[in-house]
Amino acid sequence: MDTEFIDNPEMTGQAKLFAQGALAIMPLSIAVLPWGLLAGSFAIDAGLNPLESQAMSAVLFAGSAQLVATGMFKAGAGLISMLLATFFITSRHLLYSVTMRQKISPLPLKWRLCLGFLLTDELFAICGQQSEKQFNRWYALGAGLSFYLVWNLATFVGIVGGSYIPDLNGLGLDFAVAATFIALVIPHVVSFPVVMAVLVSLGLSVTLNFFGTEGALMISGLGGMSAGYCAEKLGGRKE
Repeated sequence: MDTEFIDNPEMTGQAKLFAQGALAIMPLSIAVLPWGLLAGSFAIDAGLNPLESQAMSAVLFAGSAQLVATGMFKAGAGLISMLLATFFITSRHLLYSVTMRQKISPLPLKWRLCLGFLLTDELFAICGQQSEKQFNRWYALGAGLSFYLVWNLATFVGIVGGSYIPDLNGLGLDFAVAATFIALVIPHVVSFPVVMAVLVSLGLSVTLNFFGTEGALMISGLGGMSAGYCAEKLGGRKE
C-alpha cells in the first residue's frame, strides 16, 4: 500500500470528496438498476451478442437512447435513423453542458472530456444546482464514475438474465424508466415556471398519445419548455 498517498492531506481530501459524490448518487444508482437490467436483456432479445450489448452501455451510456436504438435495431431500422434518433433523444445534454459551463470550462481538457462523458440526468441532478464555489471535480467524478459502473454492472446482469431467463422483458422493468425521471424532476418543481412546464408537457403528452400523434414526446417537451419560458418572462415583467 502506498503510505505516501494516505499521508498526503490533499490526496486524502480528494478521496473523501470522491467517496461523498459516490454516496450522494447512490439512491439514483439503485433506482436505475431495473433500467439497466432491461437495457441488457432487451439488447439480447433484439439479437445483439453479449459483447455488443455490453458495449452499448460502455460506449453510448444513455439509458433512454439505448432502449430506443435497440428497439429500432430490432425493427430493422437503418444506421442513419438510429443515429438521428439518438442525437435528438440525448440533445438535452447540450442544455446540461451549457448550464454547467462556468464550472467545467476552467478545468484541464482531460477533466472536461471525462466529466462530459459522465454527464447524465442523474449527475446533473446532483451537481447541476451547485454554485461555482460548491462544485468540486472530485465530487462530480465520484458521482459520475460510480453511476457509470453501476449502470454497466446492471446491464451485464441483464445480459446474463436475458440469455438464460425467458421473457425477462415481460416483468415490468420498463417502469423504472418513468420512476427514475419522476424522482429527478419532482425535487425541482419549486417555482411557478417549472410547474407550468411540467403541467403543459404532461397534458400535451397524454393528449397527443391518446390521439396517436407521431412525435408526441418531442412536441410535449418543446411545449413544456415554451410554457415555462413564457411563465418566467411574464413573472419577470410583473416584478
